[in-house]
Amino acid sequence: MNYIGSKHKLGDFIKSTVKEVVGKDLSQMVFCDLFAGTGSVGRNFKTSVKSVIANDVEYYSYILLKNYIENHQKLDTENLLTLLNNLEKKPGFIFEEYSENGKSNRLYFSETNGKKIDAIRQQIENWKLNKHIGENQYFFLLASLLESADKIANTASVYGAFLKKVKLSAQKDLELKPAKFEFTGNSHKVFQKDANQLIKEIEGDILYLDPPYNARQYGANYHILNTIAKYDTFAPQGKTGLRDYYRSNYCSRGKVENSFLELLENANFRYIFFSYNNEGLMPSGEIKKIMSRFGNYDLVTKKYQRFKADKTENRNHTANHTTEYLHILEKR
Repeated sequence: MNYIGSKHKLGDFIKSTVKEVVGKDLSQMVFCDLFAGTGSVGRNFKTSVKSVIANDVEYYSYILLKNYIENHQKLDTENLLTLLNNLEKKPGFIFEEYSENGKSNRLYFSETNGKKIDAIRQQIENWKLNKHIGENQYFFLLASLLESADKIANTASVYGAFLKKVKLSAQKDLELKPAKFEFTGNSHKVFQKDANQLIKEIEGDILYLDPPYNARQYGANYHILNTIAKYDTFAPQGKTGLRDYYRSNYCSRGKVENSFLELLENANFRYIFFSYNNEGLMPSGEIKKIMSRFGNYDLVTKKYQRFKADKTENRNHTANHTTEYLHILEKR
């Protein structure tokens, strides 16, 4: 999934830095990804640590994490995917509210794909209610639907707006592909809670923090994924069909520093790694000042290609790059 703030491209940098600080052998460590998003960082550590704790307040993220992180043993899903891919299309909430030729004429999906999303989502829920599938299969299938629907969405990557015409990639028929996860011998735990509340309830060895760094709220930018994941009834608002969404203090210039300070105070972890970049609401100097109150502070940086919704832009231009700051704290 093409995701704002994704650390997929920075995975090796983050893992190598953690090992330099903590030690090469992480096999007895509990690793927590507190603002996990699509789970790319937790997935990168999943096979190396004793267990992963992953959390995100957004429901679509929770679905992805329940599959990619919490699922850790082989599932019988091949026949289920085949049945879902061969379902007869049917109009439902996604078609009517968010698809071409639906009653609301919001062009997030083609007519065909909107109806296919509805058919698949309804069937997954029916299987769950009838106990035809277990919880692990349920989250695997939902994660597969979210990933597959995102690939044929008629947007410039995020869901803050749809395109005026259905682009070529959005005209392709949705194909439900498996959201593959890593098998491990150990179990893992996933939460959907406010990070500053959850931090009071958990403990471990390595805490990785990757909160929103600017004013963009993820609940607004990815509201369609929440709607597919929840498949509930509500009245979509405005031109883009927004639903009510969670507003993070980490997206507020007036609240972010106090929230960050409170989180560090309550963190029962020895090692804390905080990803931020040079365009964030908190200046690096302030981050250093706050973190240094709790122990030994260090910083490493990495220049990388910034997220771009418009993939036709010149990627080699210097303006298309940003600097990731990985702030490090060994807590006293």
